[in-house]
Amino acid sequence: MTSTLVPPAISSSRATDAAAPEADAAVPQGSFAVDLALGFAGTVAMWAVGYLCMTAPGLVVGEILFAATIAALGGVCVVAGRLRPAGLAPIAPWRRGLRVGLVSATVNLLIVGSLIGSGSDLATAAAWIGGLYAVSVVVGVAGGAIGGRLAAIRTETAPLGLFALVAATAVSLLLITGGLVTGLEAGLAVPDWPNSFGHNMLLYPLSEMTGGIYYEHAHRLYGMLVGVTTITFLVLAWRLDRRVAVRAAAVVLLVMVCVQGLLGGLRVTGNLTLSQDAADLAPNLTLAIVHGVFGQVIFATFCGLAAVTSMSWRNAEVRGAGTGDTDRMLSALLPIGFVMQTIFGACYRHLQVHGEGGLVEHPVWALHVHITLGVLVAALAVAVGLRTWGGHGEEPALRRLGLAMLAAISLQLLLGLAALVAVFVRPGVEIPTWELLVTSSHQATGALLLGLGVLIALWTRRLAAGGAAGALPA
Repeated sequence: MTSTLVPPAISSSRATDAAAPEADAAVPQGSFAVDLALGFAGTVAMWAVGYLCMTAPGLVVGEILFAATIAALGGVCVVAGRLRPAGLAPIAPWRRGLRVGLVSATVNLLIVGSLIGSGSDLATAAAWIGGLYAVSVVVGVAGGAIGGRLAAIRTETAPLGLFALVAATAVSLLLITGGLVTGLEAGLAVPDWPNSFGHNMLLYPLSEMTGGIYYEHAHRLYGMLVGVTTITFLVLAWRLDRRVAVRAAAVVLLVMVCVQGLLGGLRVTGNLTLSQDAADLAPNLTLAIVHGVFGQVIFATFCGLAAVTSMSWRNAEVRGAGTGDTDRMLSALLPIGFVMQTIFGACYRHLQVHGEGGLVEHPVWALHVHITLGVLVAALAVAVGLRTWGGHGEEPALRRLGLAMLAAISLQLLLGLAALVAVFVRPGVEIPTWELLVTSSHQATGALLLGLGVLIALWTRRLAAGGAAGALPA
């Protein structure tokens, strides 16, 4: 029986596209999953653009913010219109854009409450929701139609793999916003959880999100987006992939995301309470460290699932001579090294203490371990990168991952040095913008390295001798 992820190839010519309306009724679940992934991608793009715009109040007015987010959705819809996934029943480009717009609007309901506020009446809420769907549909149809007139993107696409890639991107943005919260020392700007200043989290007015409150609350909203994305991934995994390991991993991943949300909330309150009274709250630094590290583990897990659910993974030719015991051992040790490095980096960032006169007391022990371990892990990363890049000429996936590892570890070393200088030359309590950018980039690159390490370990195992030890069953 043919796997759901590897359906028979079909023609994807212009003539076939023209017949899409007749074939549309028989579009398989895999085709809708592609539209679902692209709809979530549109929402992630909109939120990323909107987040950037909102960090510069006074430079960007509401109309420009609106136009920028709509343009982000339109860009994804244009790509959707150009996409011709091999092996899936064809669909008219404008219909694909329509579906992407509808999915994006539905996911964006997470943010509508913040736009209208908790005190709005039913008519106002209905107007906002109706406007959201109307604009999303128009942009989706127009973008899809425009994309349909451009050069087609013909590719083998595993719907579940595409969705996992979008989910990993969403988690990466969550990590970036969390890094900014830490860098700005805004982790306690909103004192309560799961509410925000007594409001339901999804109804806290956008107009009140200023300063550190904006960064902290936006991070919470991104967490909600990642939660919805993970639930959707779980449903798709059970519908589109028969492999027990993939289904089990999807369940475990949802549990991990739920635990991560709980860790983030308890980091603020210290216990399960809705109170905003400081006497009832006990912010927990230990949970802040665990929360930061665990988020990167979730990102790496999504990266791994994006790999094992991709068409490249399914179509890879297993060559036993291409990988050996040394490669598998080193590639397995590398993610562990990155996690350890992340732990001590998080300890250093979170355990800094502001003394009298704005002077910062640094946890020197964490810094020394972070630097020492960093040298060792960097050496291991270079070794793995060189072996992966230079020793697998027959496997392009490993060569690209090896090169990416070498580039990322080089960048990370430079960012680490810059972050060290930035923190120690800070003149006072106020955090300079350049320090924030450097330290946040250092953290984000650390997450990228962990993801790359997991991908190299998985691909090395996938191409192991005979394939029995590496390939997940179809």
